Amino acid sequence: MILEAAFLYVKKGAEVQFEKDFEIAGQYISLIQGYSGHSLRKCIEQENKYILLVDWENLEDHTIGFKQSEQYLEWKNLLHHYYDPFPIVEHFSTILENKNKK
Repeated sequence: MILEAAFLYVKKGAEVQFEKDFEIAGQYISLIQGYSGHSLRKCIEQENKYILLVDWENLEDHTIGFKQSEQYLEWKNLLHHYYDPFPIVEHFSTILENKNKK
């Protein structure tokens, strides 16, 4: 399992529309083979900052399967104009995970 992580800086004043469009964009990424789920979280300290976390089965599911798909073009058209600066996307593998079992 690979975790894709990206800090997203949305142009000030566009946050509400970005969140609506992001919800729509979720339908495109979720169709890709190897996609396991995603979450978008909003920063508490900086209102135009978000973090996107996407779980993939392997790196190629994102870098090839999604990035070279028709769905990516829809995603890009919906979301990329909101970012300033354009986000850096990185991928992580799990070394250790510990969750509260309550």
